[in-house]
Amino acid sequence: MRISSKGLYALEAMTRLARTYPDRATKIHEIATEEDIPEKFLELILLNLKNARLVESLRGANGGYRLRRPPDKIFLGEIIRTIDGPLAPLGDAESLKRLVKIDRKHSALYQVFLDVRNAAAGILDQTSLADLCRTARS
Repeated sequence: MRISSKGLYALEAMTRLARTYPDRATKIHEIATEEDIPEKFLELILLNLKNARLVESLRGANGGYRLRRPPDKIFLGEIIRTIDGPLAPLGDAESLKRLVKIDRKHSALYQVFLDVRNAAAGILDQTSLADLCRTARS
């Protein structure tokens, strides 16, 4: 599994929004400055996250972005899949399961890839933004 710079920035931005949830919306400039993310790149990332209904934007003087759900209800796997696609190095879980069955010559190799994907997905799908915020404070 590979997480792109865009995926990493998305995780950093979402963690930043989790720290201010539900008190206030956070402006793009503030996130970009505090997390050292290029502002124009962050705009595109937040648009992707908004389209995935993970964040919402608010207009006005107190506007900005905020999480659509509580931080303990948003998991890292969901964010990564939104930005980078499937967690597996060679496709999604169903594709890997199919390869294990139909490509007998390489089924052991595909099974390892599937096991790696399942282990990574298990961790990422059980780790919430709230977990990250708690770990960062420790």
